Amino acid sequence: MLRVGENGAGKTEIMYSANMSYAQIQKYLGFLLSHGFINKVKVGNPVVTYQVTGKGGELLKNIDSIVEVLEFRNGNGNNGHGA
Repeated sequence: MLRVGENGAGKTEIMYSANMSYAQIQKYLGFLLSHGFINKVKVGNPVVTYQVTGKGGELLKNIDSIVEVLEFRNGNGNNGHGA
């Protein structure tokens, strides 16, 4: 969900790209908004998009770092060196 919102995205776009139901999107958007990971940006009436905040960008970077470590530990990124 955060990845889609990096460049701004509407609720429908997020819902389809994240393969979630409307109820799930409502729940997670509420969580991300309340914790400051995304902002609601009004583009028109009633068009609303969601944009990742600096805090949300930091979360994405941390998630990417964790994924890298996990891939390395699973032998997918060891550059020919055994773990």
